[in-house]
Amino acid sequence: MQQSTPASSDDSLAALLDAEERSARARHRRLAIAAAITLAALAAAVWLLRPGDENGIRFETAEVRRGDLVVHVTATGTLEPVNQVEVGTEISGTIEVVLVDYNDLVRAGDELARLDTEQLDARLRQSEAALALARARVLEAEATVTETANRLRRTEDLLRKGMSSREELDTSTAAHARATALLAVAEAQVAQAQAQLDADRRTREKAVIRAPIDGIVLERKVEPGQTVAASLQTPVLFKLAETLTQMDLHVDVDEADVGSVAVGQSAEFTVDAYPDRTFPARIEQVRFAPQTVEGVVTYETLLAVDNSELLLRPGMTATAEILVERIEDALLVPNAALRFSPPRAAAAREAGGRGLVGMLLPRAPGSRRDNAGTERAGDARVWLLADGEPAAVSIETGASDGAQTQVLSGDLKAGQQVLVDSVMSGRGR
Repeated sequence: MQQSTPASSDDSLAALLDAEERSARARHRRLAIAAAITLAALAAAVWLLRPGDENGIRFETAEVRRGDLVVHVTATGTLEPVNQVEVGTEISGTIEVVLVDYNDLVRAGDELARLDTEQLDARLRQSEAALALARARVLEAEATVTETANRLRRTEDLLRKGMSSREELDTSTAAHARATALLAVAEAQVAQAQAQLDADRRTREKAVIRAPIDGIVLERKVEPGQTVAASLQTPVLFKLAETLTQMDLHVDVDEADVGSVAVGQSAEFTVDAYPDRTFPARIEQVRFAPQTVEGVVTYETLLAVDNSELLLRPGMTATAEILVERIEDALLVPNAALRFSPPRAAAAREAGGRGLVGMLLPRAPGSRRDNAGTERAGDARVWLLADGEPAAVSIETGASDGAQTQVLSGDLKAGQQVLVDSVMSGRGR
């Protein structure tokens, strides 16, 4: 076994001392970095929590006032006639003449168009001839019945006198019965021919297309010479509106708003054709059937519209504002004041009451609380300036129109100035 020399022992000791020195330098660097981060965080905290004088934070305010609060529900839809009828034809043929055009006023029974009736007239004459033939057969059958009845009577007289046989009586009786049956058949053929004639006459009448209602022609979808086929479905030739002085506005109300919409409520709407004018309307129906488009659920609502000036037209897109609530002489606060929170209050909430160290150190996962969830529905807070510093005032809120909110209770009076925004000025820039 070889023994270690003094030179090798000195080298090992030098390496060990060098490693300890490097470790100490690394610890010093980490401590220096941590100290720098802590000083920077302290400086930021002092800057955030410094007094808000005129050279730091400047607050913008708005006045609490009394006034009328009007709550609306906005919905869009289209205008449609109250009663709209599509006029078609039940028979096939060629359009011979069209008697009306767009916007023409018509009355019930007026001719709108006529089909070529040449084939229909020929079929009608054929049916009339068949009826005449059936009636002639009835006359023939009646004569046969009379003849067989007389023969049967003579046979019975001869049989009583012993001048005829029983067989001849049976033959006469059967002949009379057959004649009576043939008369019944002929009479049934008359009824059948009459029914066919009535059907052909009705078909012939349908070749003249008439207006079913009093109204106005909205659409004309046919031209003279055009062939229409009614084999599978009735082709639509005209579209009539009963009246345009009264119309319906069909709007889609969002599911979040439908609970406040009811029959009888008034509304106003605008259309692109008259952007500077509003038109009155009234809710007639709120339908229960939902309509879902791309995950959005709405409910169709019908509003009655007076269109006596005939300014509005079917198909126009309208934006309606439905009046759901009106509150008179309410104490109103701007919605911006309800959303506002002073910077220092926001920083304190972010710290969660943990002090300066709590602001600097991150929260543990899952430790963040939802402050909104701890408040009751309708509870809110606004801020006033007291001695130049923001002071919170708790209030209970009611209805809102999106810009103003009703104050139901709380230490807030009309004329007070509530904070709505803050801007940095002076050194805070």
